[in-house]
Amino acid sequence: MSDPAAHKAAMQKLQAEQKRKAKEATDPDRGLVLVHTGDGKGKSSSAFGVIIRALGWEQTVGVVQFIKGKWITGERKFFENHTNVVWHTMGDGFTWNTQDRDQDTIAATAAFDKACEMMAIGNYDLIVLDEINIALRYDYLQVEHVLKGLKARHKRTHVILTGRDAKPELCDYADLVSEMREVKHPFQSGIKAQQGIDF
Repeated sequence: MSDPAAHKAAMQKLQAEQKRKAKEATDPDRGLVLVHTGDGKGKSSSAFGVIIRALGWEQTVGVVQFIKGKWITGERKFFENHTNVVWHTMGDGFTWNTQDRDQDTIAATAAFDKACEMMAIGNYDLIVLDEINIALRYDYLQVEHVLKGLKARHKRTHVILTGRDAKPELCDYADLVSEMREVKHPFQSGIKAQQGIDF
């Protein structure tokens, strides 16, 4: 069993260090760019959690979905009815289902044009570009174009970009990069996606 006095001293030291870091931290006076990537589940789910946090502060949120298409998901059903959320599902579905590179490129371009309009206008505190990294992965969009759009965003607007295989240039530009790592997944055991858990 650890020494209570030693534990208290260690926690006091940690507390002092955290207070020092918080005091030295500055407000960037601009929205942050967050990237959720990796081969594990939870990238979009994490972004939707941030949406809930923003809505808790009565902030205005925009969502542009690049891949999921007409697939009905629980989060879409929930947030589409919220007055502070503007939701655009503009993809044609999973890339292995569409199998049409030209059409996927057209859809991704239209989605990013909408995203650029939303990022620049100054009406949103947070915008989620859901699965945009997949559009970049298959070169439906060019990373230079995406970076240009991000740099032109209104200073109040935070942006989250989700999807596996985020481009290194995007990760370099972002303020935060979180990588989800798959350790175990039920689909690998033949278990189909579950309503309320997976979609």
